[in-house]
Amino acid sequence: MIRVGIVEDDKEIRGAVKEYLDDQPDFSCSLACESVELFINQLNEETLPDIILMDIGLPGMSGIKGTKLIKAKYPDINLIVFTVYHDSDKIFQSLCAGASGYLLKNAPFSEIKQAITIVHEGGASMSPQIARNVIDFFQGPKRKPDSVLTDKEREIVMGLVDGMSYQMIADQSYISIETVRSHIKSIYKKLQVHSKAELIKKSFEGSI
Repeated sequence: MIRVGIVEDDKEIRGAVKEYLDDQPDFSCSLACESVELFINQLNEETLPDIILMDIGLPGMSGIKGTKLIKAKYPDINLIVFTVYHDSDKIFQSLCAGASGYLLKNAPFSEIKQAITIVHEGGASMSPQIARNVIDFFQGPKRKPDSVLTDKEREIVMGLVDGMSYQMIADQSYISIETVRSHIKSIYKKLQVHSKAELIKKSFEGSI
Protein backbone atom coordinates (compact mmCIF):
# COMPACT_ATOMS: atom_id res chain seq x y z
CA MET A 1 0.00 0.00 0.00
CA ILE A 2 1.38 3.40 -1.04
CA ARG A 3 0.28 6.06 1.43
CA VAL A 4 0.01 9.52 -0.14
CA GLY A 5 -0.29 12.93 1.50
CA ILE A 6 -1.54 16.04 -0.29
CA VAL A 7 -0.77 19.70 0.47
CA GLU A 8 -3.00 21.71 -1.86
CA ASP A 9 -5.02 24.83 -1.06
CA ASP A 10 -7.59 24.37 -3.84
CA LYS A 11 -10.37 22.38 -2.20
CA GLU A 12 -11.74 20.92 -5.44
CA ILE A 13 -8.34 19.75 -6.72
CA ARG A 14 -7.39 18.37 -3.32
CA GLY A 15 -10.65 16.49 -3.00
CA ALA A 16 -10.58 15.11 -6.55
CA VAL A 17 -7.02 13.78 -6.27
CA LYS A 18 -7.71 12.29 -2.83
CA GLU A 19 -10.86 10.56 -4.07
CA TYR A 20 -9.05 9.16 -7.11
CA LEU A 21 -6.14 7.79 -5.07
CA ASP A 22 -8.41 6.26 -2.45
CA ASP A 23 -10.22 4.41 -5.24
CA GLN A 24 -7.00 2.88 -6.62
CA PRO A 25 -5.85 -0.59 -5.52
CA ASP A 26 -2.76 -0.38 -3.27
CA PHE A 27 -3.12 3.39 -2.85
CA SER A 28 -4.51 5.45 0.00
CA CYS A 29 -4.52 9.15 0.81
CA SER A 30 -3.60 9.30 4.48
CA LEU A 31 -3.71 13.08 4.88
CA ALA A 32 -4.86 16.02 2.72
CA CYS A 33 -4.53 19.63 3.91
CA GLU A 34 -4.64 23.16 2.51
CA SER A 35 -1.39 24.36 4.13
CA VAL A 36 2.02 23.09 5.18
CA GLU A 37 1.42 24.19 8.76
CA LEU A 38 -1.81 22.23 9.09
CA PHE A 39 -0.30 19.20 7.35
CA ILE A 40 2.68 19.06 9.72
CA ASN A 41 0.46 19.54 12.77
CA GLN A 42 -1.63 16.53 11.75
CA LEU A 43 1.28 14.21 10.97
CA ASN A 44 1.47 11.18 13.24
CA GLU A 45 2.16 7.44 13.00
CA GLU A 46 -1.28 6.82 11.52
CA THR A 47 -1.16 9.58 8.90
CA LEU A 48 2.56 9.46 7.96
CA PRO A 49 2.69 9.11 4.15
CA ASP A 50 5.25 7.53 1.84
CA ILE A 51 4.81 10.25 -0.80
CA ILE A 52 3.59 13.84 -0.56
CA LEU A 53 2.12 15.87 -3.43
CA MET A 54 3.23 19.41 -2.55
CA ASP A 55 1.82 22.59 -4.07
CA ILE A 56 4.21 25.57 -4.31
CA GLY A 57 1.93 28.59 -3.98
CA LEU A 58 0.25 28.06 -0.61
CA PRO A 59 -1.22 30.28 2.11
CA GLY A 60 1.35 30.73 4.87
CA MET A 61 4.52 28.72 4.33
CA SER A 62 5.45 28.09 0.70
CA GLY A 63 5.70 24.60 -0.70
CA ILE A 64 9.44 25.06 -1.24
CA LYS A 65 10.03 25.87 2.44
CA GLY A 66 7.62 23.11 3.40
CA THR A 67 9.57 20.60 1.32
CA LYS A 68 12.83 21.54 3.09
CA LEU A 69 11.18 21.33 6.49
CA ILE A 70 9.51 17.97 5.91
CA LYS A 71 12.62 16.40 4.35
CA ALA A 72 14.71 17.56 7.31
CA LYS A 73 12.31 16.03 9.82
CA TYR A 74 11.17 13.00 7.80
CA PRO A 75 14.00 12.13 5.35
CA ASP A 76 12.32 8.88 4.26
CA ILE A 77 9.27 10.69 2.90
CA ASN A 78 9.46 11.52 -0.80
CA LEU A 79 7.86 14.68 -2.18
CA ILE A 80 6.56 15.51 -5.65
CA VAL A 81 5.95 19.14 -6.57
CA PHE A 82 2.30 19.55 -7.64
CA THR A 83 1.89 22.96 -9.24
CA VAL A 84 0.39 25.19 -11.91
CA TYR A 85 3.77 26.88 -12.40
CA HIS A 86 5.74 26.31 -15.60
CA ASP A 87 8.44 28.54 -14.06
CA SER A 88 11.52 26.32 -14.16
CA ASP A 89 13.25 28.37 -11.45
CA LYS A 90 10.52 27.63 -8.90
CA ILE A 91 10.51 23.96 -9.84
CA PHE A 92 14.30 23.81 -9.71
CA GLN A 93 14.30 25.39 -6.24
CA SER A 94 11.85 22.71 -5.13
CA LEU A 95 14.09 19.96 -6.48
CA CYS A 96 17.07 21.48 -4.64
CA ALA A 97 14.90 21.53 -1.51
CA GLY A 98 14.48 17.78 -1.74
CA ALA A 99 11.59 17.03 -4.12
CA SER A 100 11.88 13.93 -6.33
CA GLY A 101 9.98 15.30 -9.30
CA TYR A 102 7.12 17.54 -10.30
CA LEU A 103 3.68 17.37 -11.81
CA LEU A 104 1.51 20.06 -13.32
CA LYS A 105 -1.99 20.21 -11.88
CA ASN A 106 -3.54 19.60 -15.28
CA ALA A 107 -1.82 16.21 -15.51
CA PRO A 108 -4.24 13.27 -16.01
CA PHE A 109 -4.93 11.18 -12.92
CA SER A 110 -3.15 8.24 -14.57
CA GLU A 111 0.02 10.36 -14.89
CA ILE A 112 -0.19 11.36 -11.23
CA LYS A 113 -0.52 7.70 -10.26
CA GLN A 114 2.43 6.73 -12.47
CA ALA A 115 4.66 9.48 -11.03
CA ILE A 116 3.85 8.43 -7.47
CA THR A 117 4.64 4.80 -8.32
CA ILE A 118 7.97 5.72 -9.94
CA VAL A 119 9.07 7.80 -6.96
CA HIS A 120 7.90 5.15 -4.50
CA GLU A 121 10.07 2.61 -6.34
CA GLY A 122 13.14 4.82 -5.94
CA GLY A 123 13.03 6.72 -9.21
CA ALA A 124 12.55 10.37 -10.12
CA SER A 125 11.30 12.46 -13.02
CA MET A 126 13.07 15.21 -14.92
CA SER A 127 11.85 17.43 -17.77
CA PRO A 128 14.02 19.01 -20.51
CA GLN A 129 13.62 22.40 -18.78
CA ILE A 130 14.93 21.07 -15.50
CA ALA A 131 17.69 19.15 -17.29
CA ARG A 132 18.98 22.42 -18.75
CA ASN A 133 19.02 23.98 -15.29
CA VAL A 134 20.92 20.98 -13.93
CA ILE A 135 23.63 21.44 -16.55
CA ASP A 136 23.86 25.16 -15.77
CA PHE A 137 23.99 24.47 -12.03
CA PHE A 138 26.87 22.01 -12.20
CA GLN A 139 28.80 23.90 -14.88
CA GLY A 140 28.50 27.29 -13.25
CA PRO A 141 31.50 29.40 -12.23
CA LYS A 142 33.69 28.34 -9.31
CA ARG A 143 32.31 24.80 -9.15
CA LYS A 144 34.45 22.38 -7.18
CA PRO A 145 35.61 19.17 -8.93
CA ASP A 146 33.47 17.03 -6.63
CA SER A 147 30.32 18.84 -7.80
CA VAL A 148 30.69 17.53 -11.35
CA LEU A 149 28.22 14.94 -12.62
CA THR A 150 29.49 11.50 -13.54
CA ASP A 151 29.87 10.77 -17.25
CA LYS A 152 26.72 8.63 -17.20
CA GLU A 153 24.70 11.25 -15.30
CA ARG A 154 25.80 13.93 -17.75
CA GLU A 155 24.91 11.67 -20.68
CA ILE A 156 21.41 11.15 -19.29
CA VAL A 157 20.84 14.84 -18.58
CA MET A 158 22.04 15.85 -22.06
CA GLY A 159 19.68 13.27 -23.55
CA LEU A 160 16.80 14.88 -21.67
CA VAL A 161 17.89 18.33 -22.86
CA ASP A 162 17.71 16.98 -26.42
CA GLY A 163 14.14 15.83 -25.80
CA MET A 164 14.82 12.11 -25.56
CA SER A 165 12.47 9.91 -23.55
CA TYR A 166 13.68 7.73 -20.68
CA GLN A 167 13.27 4.69 -22.92
CA MET A 168 15.33 6.23 -25.74
CA ILE A 169 18.10 7.14 -23.29
CA ALA A 170 18.03 3.62 -21.83
CA ASP A 171 18.29 2.04 -25.29
CA GLN A 172 21.10 4.36 -26.37
CA SER A 173 23.11 3.78 -23.18
CA TYR A 174 22.40 0.02 -23.02
CA ILE A 175 20.88 0.30 -19.56
CA SER A 176 17.41 -0.31 -18.15
CA ILE A 177 14.83 2.44 -17.75
CA GLU A 178 14.98 1.76 -13.99
CA THR A 179 18.70 2.59 -14.08
CA VAL A 180 17.93 5.87 -15.86
CA ARG A 181 15.51 6.79 -13.09
CA SER A 182 18.08 5.80 -10.48
CA HIS A 183 20.69 8.10 -12.03
CA ILE A 184 18.20 10.98 -12.04
CA LYS A 185 17.50 10.33 -8.36
CA SER A 186 21.26 10.51 -7.72
CA ILE A 187 21.44 13.86 -9.53
CA TYR A 188 18.68 15.26 -7.34
CA LYS A 189 20.58 14.18 -4.23
CA LYS A 190 23.67 16.02 -5.49
CA LEU A 191 21.56 19.13 -6.07
CA GLN A 192 20.39 19.02 -2.45
CA VAL A 193 23.90 18.57 -1.06
CA HIS A 194 25.48 21.30 -3.14
CA SER A 195 22.66 23.79 -2.77
CA LYS A 196 22.97 23.41 1.02
CA ALA A 197 26.75 23.79 0.78
CA GLU A 198 26.34 27.01 -1.22
CA LEU A 199 23.85 28.36 1.32
CA ILE A 200 26.33 27.75 4.17
CA LYS A 201 29.12 29.38 2.15
CA LYS A 202 26.99 32.47 1.47
CA SER A 203 26.06 32.74 5.15
CA PHE A 204 29.75 32.81 6.12
CA GLU A 205 30.41 35.43 3.45
CA GLY A 206 27.57 37.53 4.77
CA SER A 207 25.80 37.55 1.41
CA ILE A 208 22.47 36.27 2.75
